[in-house]
Amino acid sequence: MNALFFASAFVLLSCQSTPERPAPGQPPVTDPTPPVTQPPGNPTWSFDSSGHAQLDAWRADFAPRAYAAGHSKDVIHSVLDGIEPMRQFLSVSSAPVDQAEFSKPIWDYVDDTVSASRLSTGRQKLANDTALFDALERTYGVQKAYLAAIWGMETSYGAVIGNFDAPSTLASMAAEGRRQSFAERELMALMTILTAGDAYRHELIAGWAGAMGQTQFMPTTYVAYAVDWTGDGTKDVWRARADALASAANYLQASGWRPGEPSLVEVSLPTPFNYSYANGQKQPTSTWAALGVTPATGGVIDPAGIGQSELWLPAGAAGPAFLLYPNFDVIKTYNRADSYALSVSLIAEGVQNRPAPAGAWPRDIDRLNIEEIKRLQSALNQLGYSAGPVDGIAGRGTRNALQSFQIAAGMLADGFPTRRALAAVEGAL
Repeated sequence: MNALFFASAFVLLSCQSTPERPAPGQPPVTDPTPPVTQPPGNPTWSFDSSGHAQLDAWRADFAPRAYAAGHSKDVIHSVLDGIEPMRQFLSVSSAPVDQAEFSKPIWDYVDDTVSASRLSTGRQKLANDTALFDALERTYGVQKAYLAAIWGMETSYGAVIGNFDAPSTLASMAAEGRRQSFAERELMALMTILTAGDAYRHELIAGWAGAMGQTQFMPTTYVAYAVDWTGDGTKDVWRARADALASAANYLQASGWRPGEPSLVEVSLPTPFNYSYANGQKQPTSTWAALGVTPATGGVIDPAGIGQSELWLPAGAAGPAFLLYPNFDVIKTYNRADSYALSVSLIAEGVQNRPAPAGAWPRDIDRLNIEEIKRLQSALNQLGYSAGPVDGIAGRGTRNALQSFQIAAGMLADGFPTRRALAAVEGAL
């Protein structure tokens, strides 16, 4: 989200909660380099200093490479003149810290993102723009509640689109070095946008990691999927909500959105229950029914007749339970965090006056802090349970490894990292 200055964008794609990170299943982004034949010879480059030696040195190296890639000298100067060092990338200490999707307890993250005001505003936006949302749903197949949820999640329905200069942000990211290739590709896409006349240089306003507009597109995503829904000759994702929403719908459709299907269904589990079924693997709907899984708030567990789903326990056995369907993964092309996709899904439910989750969060559980998660990951790896990188993020890999350990140890196998689980794992070393 734009207000967060967390540098885990070094590790993840979007940033911000945006389509900035190439994720598994994400459609390929087209090459943003325009087919331009340059005049013979190499131009000379002269820029006023940014006041940051590392940024200046990177720019001196990048400008001729951008020119060789087919961008005009005028456009390159337009993008790179006047860039400023951004402290989230080029401060004295710019080591990655934790993005909210990964560092907060999931219930706190949901509390913050699925707020009563966001739900009420979403309902109002849907009511005010019924014709637009209906037309977008007919055209792209993305249900309007989910489209509104993305809009609300990304920029609070266009109210908070960021106030950073996109070239400065991406140039600082490139100069910092850890994501240089990614940032340079995005900068070249900005040059393509200017060449196409879709924006003026001063309009390239973005969030802290370079994502732009009301639905927060990275420049390469903009080049590949932005839509001129209004028909005025520009793809104005900054000011024209119709262009921004159509672009998001086009992106989700291209990412594999399945019309008319939910992203998840909250369910109730019987007591006792074999929590090892919550292992990231899909099971047939008939299996869930045979195990006694029922909808938490009425209806059926598979309303679209998809036939199979994954059981997910975001807070372990003590919290709400969900069956996940394919559109949950499509939402994650915007942001790969499960918590992000959960919040978008819950907003989509809430704007339809179906508040969720019905199950209570285990707010007093003894969850681990970042350093303790690192200890857990290290211990699991030493024991032969592959938890992946020791990064303090309890993602799918860590939870699956912990669950495998819990099964082998005869413990309740929900894969949720608690201090009791940490003690058991470290005790097995």
